[in-house]
Amino acid sequence: MTAFQERLGRVAVRWMTGLNTAAYRLSNGRVAAHVPGGAPICLLTTTGRRSGRPRTVPLLYIPHDDDQIVVVASHGGMSTHPAWYLNLLADPRATVDVGSQRRSMTARPASEAERAALWPALTAVYPRFDAYQHRTDRIIPVLILAPTPGP
Repeated sequence: MTAFQERLGRVAVRWMTGLNTAAYRLSNGRVAAHVPGGAPICLLTTTGRRSGRPRTVPLLYIPHDDDQIVVVASHGGMSTHPAWYLNLLADPRATVDVGSQRRSMTARPASEAERAALWPALTAVYPRFDAYQHRTDRIIPVLILAPTPGP
């Protein structure tokens, strides 16, 4: 992507993120909970690494094992990682909304072997991930979020 295309993409993503998050929250996950192809969407809330404020983004996810979810830091194939990913690297604690359920979770990057095993399942639910990976020189990170153990 050119620098101009990435600037336009960032604006479009920011605008769509706000609309999707509002619709999801107002409907308790009944609206905006799936991409047009049917893949499920969750709301991921991280802590801003600079601001310390909560930051929420809607993300496509797939369930993993019994109680984990997998998300992809694709950023539409842009050359930089999305802010939410950098926030999780700084502080892996997050809140995830799936429908009307909210859970505290802890994120970790998938290992190379885990990413290789998960990638086909991710592209099966959202084939554009392959196009995004071909569009960028960076390896698109895959993260696994697991419930945060209680006190």
